[in-house]
Amino acid sequence: MTALSALSAALRDWDPAPLTGDDVVSGAVVAAVSAMFDLDPVAADGDPLPPLWHWFAFLDVPPMSALGEDGHPAHGRFLPPVPDRRRMIAGGRLEWRAPWRVGERVTRTTALHDVRVRTGRSGEMAFVTTRSEFAAGGRTLAVEEQDVVYRSQPAGSARGIAAPQPEPRPAHEWELTLPTSSPLLFRMSALTANAHRIHYDQPYATGVEGYPGLVVHGPLLALLGLEIPRRHLPGTRVGRYEYRLVAPAFAGPDVWAGGTASGASVEVEAGSDGGPVSLRGRVGLSG
Repeated sequence: MTALSALSAALRDWDPAPLTGDDVVSGAVVAAVSAMFDLDPVAADGDPLPPLWHWFAFLDVPPMSALGEDGHPAHGRFLPPVPDRRRMIAGGRLEWRAPWRVGERVTRTTALHDVRVRTGRSGEMAFVTTRSEFAAGGRTLAVEEQDVVYRSQPAGSARGIAAPQPEPRPAHEWELTLPTSSPLLFRMSALTANAHRIHYDQPYATGVEGYPGLVVHGPLLALLGLEIPRRHLPGTRVGRYEYRLVAPAFAGPDVWAGGTASGASVEVEAGSDGGPVSLRGRVGLSG
């Protein structure tokens, strides 16, 4: 049996049931996220929630004994049965259908949407897509799909990812810069209850997973992409956001995001200074 068929066999009968729960994005959480971006609170109770800031709610906080060697939960509803599992965010799509108010109790229903096995430069990978619907008061507020890549990598078999080659920051119509440091990564991990060690444990990130340094969270880059229209086009509303994470970004250099208007959309990119573009996306806008 080949490695590819072995991974396919491991996933063949995996069919987790949907999961439903409810939560609130409070004004205190919005203030904490705003402070991470070095801003005054951008919204208070009753104000519209910035798109994607629901990532700071509906958190999975297992006991310490339930964490795996990489800091992620060892088991979970939508964690595939991949041996020696390693996890990477690949991208996602968001439809923002109605205003979501800070302090509003929202129900989320998440289901497995798709599972695919592919072979890339680092070997076989399982692409898992989940689909979540968020509703309140009989209205669908948002629909989100998230793509996560899983691969098998036994401990001690680091991939040896090379440090990025120097590249100039691309030119954009609008830009923002965020100084990147281990405290920033710590705050992002804390606000999302993300204990993945690649974001704070340098020996683990380099010696076990093979990165050249601490890894900037992919969701942080996705959030920065949406800061471009929020800060520079305040009279518009985000209707759709599609993004792909195409290369890792590493702590040390500043993280940047940039965007350029394209009709009723904004083409956005994000990355770290001196490295390649890490995120590419498109934000669909309405008045």
